[in-house]
Amino acid sequence: MNAIRSDEDLDNLHSLYVDQWDWERTIRTEDRNADYLKRTVKSIYTIFKEIEIIVYEQFPHITPTLPENITFIHTEELLRMYPDLSPRDRESKAAEKFGAIFLIGIGGALSNGEKHDGRAPDYDDWSTPNEDGYVGLNGDIILWNNVLKISFEISSMGIRVDKEALKRQLDICGCPERSGLTFHKALLNDELPASIGGGIGQSRLCMFFLQKAHVGEVQASIWPEDQIKICEENNIFLL
Repeated sequence: MNAIRSDEDLDNLHSLYVDQWDWERTIRTEDRNADYLKRTVKSIYTIFKEIEIIVYEQFPHITPTLPENITFIHTEELLRMYPDLSPRDRESKAAEKFGAIFLIGIGGALSNGEKHDGRAPDYDDWSTPNEDGYVGLNGDIILWNNVLKISFEISSMGIRVDKEALKRQLDICGCPERSGLTFHKALLNDELPASIGGGIGQSRLCMFFLQKAHVGEVQASIWPEDQIKICEENNIFLL
């Protein structure tokens, strides 16, 4: 995907220009479970590890930082771990502790009545109970950014809604009228296969592996003059 988000708040991580790999994969109905989701995440993470080594071989001054394995945490578990923190601060604590996490179940209300973060009702499945004893078949890949000292979302992904999850989530979000839209009707009429998919940020990956402090160091975009000046004062030169 190549897109322009003209209303984006520009900072180290956000640009007017959005570039990411969007992918979708057809799966079997019986693959709609947490185990399949985790195996897919592990496959993606294995590629991240391989890329990190390739980058290190070309630029020996860059020290690899990814842990051997990615840690799976449900949003409800994260709430229990850090009940007094905001969702974003919880992510930062876990990412710093483990180095790389996949946060499962983003979109539904937690035990405190609040959502960890928003998710569309007709996209990822965040409402189906999973075999781990929680709810949700989606999540985010989040890495610890050792340059900025923050949690760093690389990918939003998940098993997509089936007809039952779609109806349930439309009701939860108070928009059942969407069931009359073209995609929704096709899914509800069993005309579409089960699938999994997501997006992987291209520039964010480049930022992470090249250990850059600003997305403007790896992509050409438009930046406010004051931001350009502040970056130059800190030896950060935007493209």
